[in-house]
Amino acid sequence: MNKQVLIAGGGIGGLATAIAAARSDWDVRLFERAAQFSEVGAGIQLGPNVIRCLQAWGLQRPLQQVIASPTALRACSAVSGQELGRLPLGSEIVHRYGAAYATIHRADLHSLLLAALQQQSQVHLNLQQSVLSYTDQEGVITIRTDAGKLIEGDALIGADGVRSAVRAQMLGDGPPRVTGHLAYRAMVHQAQLPKRLRTGEVTAWLGPQLHAIQYPVRRGELQNLVVIVSGPAPDDLDHWDHSANLPDLLQHLKGVCGYLQDLVQHVPEAGGEWRLWPVADRVPLSSAAQMAQGLVALVGDAAHPMRPYLAQGAGMAIEDAAELQRALSMHDLDVSLRLRRYALNRWQRNARVQERSLRNGRIFHATGPMRWGRDLSLRALGGRIMDVPWLYDGEN
Repeated sequence: MNKQVLIAGGGIGGLATAIAAARSDWDVRLFERAAQFSEVGAGIQLGPNVIRCLQAWGLQRPLQQVIASPTALRACSAVSGQELGRLPLGSEIVHRYGAAYATIHRADLHSLLLAALQQQSQVHLNLQQSVLSYTDQEGVITIRTDAGKLIEGDALIGADGVRSAVRAQMLGDGPPRVTGHLAYRAMVHQAQLPKRLRTGEVTAWLGPQLHAIQYPVRRGELQNLVVIVSGPAPDDLDHWDHSANLPDLLQHLKGVCGYLQDLVQHVPEAGGEWRLWPVADRVPLSSAAQMAQGLVALVGDAAHPMRPYLAQGAGMAIEDAAELQRALSMHDLDVSLRLRRYALNRWQRNARVQERSLRNGRIFHATGPMRWGRDLSLRALGGRIMDVPWLYDGEN
């Protein structure tokens, strides 16, 4: 009889974990608080390290139908509009790392993972049920849901996001920290933009105390836009996704180049709407015990929420799931030892990505001499700075 894993959370991390567990010959029961599986309209960058995980799960063909394949990663000055550095992508990245660099609509990745799961007979998806708490006793994990149900399993994986209830019980370390950064996000139809505002590249616009990212998704039909600025976050992070005021955003962008201001102002005309996220994170991991204890483990934002300045939040959740698959497949080990092995193999890499994301945030938003030094370095070294071999190769 197969062992049973209980998974809290039906986002990308939860679905990836469910795929991984099913491929390890575990029965899966996944619990999602929403009434239906869905994702908001935002984009995700998938480095070669993440693409390789998805390919290993047999998802290359459905991926190819929905991704965009940007031709380059560019860094530009948000003030002058000048290009500072460029890293060619496409075939060069495939040759170097064995997989592509792709961009994807978050909803498309979510749908792709969900479709793969629905083909697995040993996976049971439970909507409108949140995991509120658990007990870990005598080799059995028992969860209590908000529907009042008690359900037993052999392991519990918390994939329930930055405000994880599973983490709260396991670590008791309080809410995530507010970073003081706000992310304005929009998704637009490229065909409804003037040609000069369309893109087939990933461009990071770097300015003092702000930066913006633009890139294509969904075969290039849509463009994802993100502008991150310094500012106070709403008091209630549980209601983080709400309509943003375009005039407020334009106030933040007073000193930026005409191209970027035009792009931001064209969002409503191109079928988009600015929405606002306060950016939250946690201090980088410092031990394996922060990712697994007993019969409970954490993945993705529940374990290591990070600032979006290395574009690896979803990627690290998928990598977590791939490593969890290897651990759950060690059938000669007790479950607690398998989860411990998973955590030991993941925490240092996740911590490094968290730390690099923090560092990138300081660089992206630099002012004064640090900003001048950043721009000079990018002009001199370009792609050598923008490439991240340890990340894309999958090393710690």
